This record gives sequence, C-alpha cells and structure tokens, in this order.
Amino acid sequence: MEHVRRSGYLFAVMKRPPLLVLLAALASLAAACGRSEPGTHESPASTPAESSTSGNSHGRVYERNFVFMTLTKDSTVIVPWLFTTATLPGTEDREVRGYLARGGVWDPFYHQEWETPPSRAPWRILPHGNLHLLVGNADAIEGLVFEDGPRKLELDMSNSLITWTGRRGQQFQLLNAAVYLSDQRIPGVALDMSRARESRETQSGDWAFLVSGDSLQMVLENPTAASPGTNGAYRAWARLDFRDLHWPEVTVNWAEVRAYQPAHQDVPVSWTLKSDDEDLGGTLHVESAQIQAGEGKGPLLPVDALFTVSGTVRIQGTAYRVLGIFRHTRS
Repeated sequence: MEHVRRSGYLFAVMKRPPLLVLLAALASLAAACGRSEPGTHESPASTPAESSTSGNSHGRVYERNFVFMTLTKDSTVIVPWLFTTATLPGTEDREVRGYLARGGVWDPFYHQEWETPPSRAPWRILPHGNLHLLVGNADAIEGLVFEDGPRKLELDMSNSLITWTGRRGQQFQLLNAAVYLSDQRIPGVALDMSRARESRETQSGDWAFLVSGDSLQMVLENPTAASPGTNGAYRAWARLDFRDLHWPEVTVNWAEVRAYQPAHQDVPVSWTLKSDDEDLGGTLHVESAQIQAGEGKGPLLPVDALFTVSGTVRIQGTAYRVLGIFRHTRS
C-alpha cells in the first residue's frame, strides 16, 4: 500500500497485489476505515467485541452510504456511494455500488461484491478494486476515489456541518464536499450515513436526502422499514439557516405508484410527508430512477431503487423548493 499526502489528505492507494498480499492489506486497513459500530436497537449498541462473539446466528447487516449533491438547481449532480456488509457464519459478504446521476441520467459506474474473513469490526469499509479511500486525521474517511483508465471520479469531504444520531444508533453527518470529474471541480454538500440491522429484518427502511440551495439540508429516514402511511414511522432532521431541527414522528405516504414489471411490484413515484406537530409537511415527485429487481422464488421479487426527486417542503409555514435523492427498498 502506498500512502500519498495531497491537499491535507492521506491517500490509501491500493494497487492489484497477489491475493495473499491483498488480504493482508485489507486486514491492516480495517482499523482505519470507519466509525464505531452503529446500533440496531433502541438500547445502546453492543461493543465490537460483543458483536463478534455474541453467537447471533442471524448475523447483522451494516450500511455506510456517502451521498454527494450539488447546491445549484440549474446543474444538479448526485453521486451516491452505497456500502453494505452482511455477517454470515465464517465470512462477511461485502458489496459496494457507485452511481453518477446528472441531467436525469443514471450511470452505475461501479459495482463490486466480494467476501472477506470474519472480523471484529465488520462495519468498517474497505477499499477494493478501482475504489480507493482518502483517510484524514483520526482515521476519518474524507474521500473516495474511483479510477479506471481514463475514467476518474473523486469525492472529497472536508469540515463537518452537523451530525445527527437516531435512537437505533444511526448516524447522519453533513459535510462540505466537492466532486472531481476528470479536471472539473463541482462543489456541494455530502451526507455520510451509517446504520445497522439484524439480518432477519428482511429489508432496510427507506431514506431521503434533500437540499434547497445552501439554506436547507434535510434527512428523512424510516428506521424500522414500516409500511407506507404508518403513522409517525419516519424521523426527520434538518439544517435550516444554521438552525438544527428535528421531528421524531413523521408520516410519509405514497401519493402515487407505478408498476415495476421486472419485480411484479409497485414502486412509489410521489410522496406526501407531515410531522405529528404539523411543523413539517410537503410533497416529493420522482424525476429519474435507477431500479433493479433482486433474485427470489417469486412471484414478487425484491426491489432496490434510487430516485432523484424534487418537490416542496414546508417548515413552520415557509415553503422551500427541494431537490434530492430517495432510496427505496422492498422485499
């Protein structure tokens, strides 16, 4: 592994060594590539040692997602990096997907699945293949670099703007950020989110990341994968003109659906949202979609969808035009 210091960042550059060397490198990097374990219960999260020795035959699924978004409405660029690790007896299944969405077009430029030996910190993300990590002070992940011949995309994240924590141990951190596409620098904001669930919970809850220029950034999350329209199933956090706002009970309904034939399921194409105290409300509509059907015995197959969305959010009587991303999964 070669370390290169550039603009205050420490590059963890992984080349393509032989298999044994690669496994050793991955093991040594594990301690430098993540935060503490996200919880899966309302009670405090277990320690890493307890997690790996508890004998839970069901295993756990860890998510770590980085989502970059521009703050200008005329040239929206969204770059989601989605990391998933599922712990199984004797192994850890890892998957990473990277997308570039702009102009209503989705480019799924990176997708890798591989296995690693069991570790005491399965939630930590690892570099793999053409994906490299930028590691800064206190071993924090400050960037991601994809490079494949002439194709290069780099996400740099700098100072933290705000951090929110959910009752199940979820963490959502907003950071100043920029994406480099070849030699073009595109400024914006990034969401770094992490959460976990028991693998017997067949799906993760939906979430959304919304922005309205530099005045409003908002996260919506359904922590328990409750059905659409379940009263108060969502949580919402917002940074509004430097104020920190939180709504512990938000109801999100599917206002309109369309059939997704490959999975024989309906998917939402618009939503309404309202907090219990009615301080928060709004509507969202799909602008573009990246949808895939999973495997199964049928006739209903799992759905994994990423939507670019637009709409209006009303906070304490003031309306904000928002753009963003909505992640929807259904088993």
